[in-house]
Amino acid sequence: MTSTLEVSPAARRSAELDAEITADASRFRILTGDRPTGPLHLGHYFGTLHNRVRLQRRGVELGLVIADYQVLTDRDVADDLDAHVLGLVADYLAAGIDPQEAMIFTHSAVAALNQLMLPFLSLVTVAELQRNPTVKDEIAHSRQAGVSGLMFTYPAHQAADILFCKANLVPVGADQLPHLEVTRTIARRFNDRYGPVFPEPEALLSRAPLLLGTDGTKMSKSRGNAITLGATAADTARLIRSAKTDAQRHITYEPGTRPEVASLVLLAALCEDREPGEVAAEIGGGGAAALKARVTEAVNARMAPMRALRAELAADPGYLRSVVREGNARATERAEVTLGQVREAMGTRY
Repeated sequence: MTSTLEVSPAARRSAELDAEITADASRFRILTGDRPTGPLHLGHYFGTLHNRVRLQRRGVELGLVIADYQVLTDRDVADDLDAHVLGLVADYLAAGIDPQEAMIFTHSAVAALNQLMLPFLSLVTVAELQRNPTVKDEIAHSRQAGVSGLMFTYPAHQAADILFCKANLVPVGADQLPHLEVTRTIARRFNDRYGPVFPEPEALLSRAPLLLGTDGTKMSKSRGNAITLGATAADTARLIRSAKTDAQRHITYEPGTRPEVASLVLLAALCEDREPGEVAAEIGGGGAAALKARVTEAVNARMAPMRALRAELAADPGYLRSVVREGNARATERAEVTLGQVREAMGTRY
């Protein structure tokens, strides 16, 4: 059965963009990133990191923002922020991101990027910010007693992240399309009011597989149900042994009716570069024990080289800091050029 996503206009355009990347990757500049709230896990790897590496190797220019300012929107105190930032860099590099090619930078270090947020906020209404799905979700899951003003700036801040470097392509899930539309709206309104400065970035829809956590809910850093990229083989085995399955002994791949079992089958298939139906058929009547043994072996085999490299990187924080410093310098140079163009267009170059 064909899904709604596969026939949607956004999905059709995404397929066209993928073909255009194959034809001429140099036309595209991507901006994406993560909030430094803890170590990345297998859901991140197969959902986003693997695709970022693939796109970079195809020749797309890649920018990765470590959104340290956005950690402040839902935490009174950003615990161990320095360690989380360095951990993200280690995860990126271990996964295969080339720091010589990718621009890896932090929000807080690029003043000109953040200065763009002020004129951008003048181009959107409070109502538009309030009804943004991502802002609603952030508010719903906030740990704060009240909602900070910074949280409402999140869509405009993301617009600044994307537009300061003139990114024209943003990898997103279907649920993030409304969020990207705010960036497109800001770019369009700025251009209409002041003259052409910004591209209207397009969405490259992710077909990321849905991997559940070991408790059968969404895999999350905060829920303790995820296998991190830096987990040991023993920790991986322990977590997978505790993973939720169901009462049926025969293993099948039926995401709609057996989500927990299907997620484990899918994880093994992704690690082995196989089709999940084939993996399920091979396990068959072996039951949950055989399934978990297969998943453990597959994950540990796939992740062993990455884990070894990550451990080596983590042991050299000076090198990780140098990657961030270099990325921050590159981002600052680019942001200052863009800010100059904005001042020129707005008539505020005094």
